[in-house]
Amino acid sequence: MNKKLLALFGLKWNPFAPDVPAEALQLTPRIESFCWRVEQLAGEGGFAIVTGAPGLGKSVTLRLLAERLSGLRDVQVGVLSRPQAGMADFYREMGELFGVELHPHNRYNGAKLLRTRWQGHIDASLCRPVLIADEGQEMQHAVLNELRLLCSARLDSHLLLTVVLAGDQRLIERFRAEDLLPLGSRMRVRLALDRSSPEELQECLRHALQKAGATKLMTPELIATLSDHAQGNMRALMNMAGELLALAAQREAHQIDEKLFFELYDTPSPTQPKGSGRRR
Repeated sequence: MNKKLLALFGLKWNPFAPDVPAEALQLTPRIESFCWRVEQLAGEGGFAIVTGAPGLGKSVTLRLLAERLSGLRDVQVGVLSRPQAGMADFYREMGELFGVELHPHNRYNGAKLLRTRWQGHIDASLCRPVLIADEGQEMQHAVLNELRLLCSARLDSHLLLTVVLAGDQRLIERFRAEDLLPLGSRMRVRLALDRSSPEELQECLRHALQKAGATKLMTPELIATLSDHAQGNMRALMNMAGELLALAAQREAHQIDEKLFFELYDTPSPTQPKGSGRRR
């Protein structure tokens, strides 16, 4: 939203957009515990995993984790941008992330250079570098196995890297494949995200509004209604709230209430015949 529209509501930013500042993201006790455990894992190395259906907050969890780890002294964090890449592009990106010039056609030398760089970091700081990969279900089997072999040394007793994978149920199912069983068994820290309760979604909305500087933007009744209709899905909640905010901006309304919600989504009233109107 442009500055004029944000000023209309007294907002610092659009609280329902995907790119809100990290400071505006809600750190729940479960996510706080996961981040703390990964922080400890960075001292030893190994694999961590975040799983959950689409829209439940995996990427938000990774953003919070990356922000927390980046603020720690001597912790180097790299975020894999192309999880679907083949082996050559995987090595190219790993070289860029960790400051090593790699030639993908010479995988042996590339692995040796990466492992030497990681070991040097460990010797200097006692912390393992951290690699974060979202959409892990898109990663190729060969790349996942290469990552497992790349970060282990001394017959798997010494780990050179901390890896955090995030993905939906397909990632868990892939770990049941015979060639990925060794990787699946190495997940030392786990976080399985579930659908949120209406009360948790209400708290999330209030938190987003408070951080954006407009606690009165939505009526309490609307917050409850949105949370009920989101069916436990955080992304669905924010998408509906974003649509309402855009409509309110178009009409220059200074507060969003249930009337606008029912008008936008054409939700049947109790007196309407079942099946009439458009449901979300």
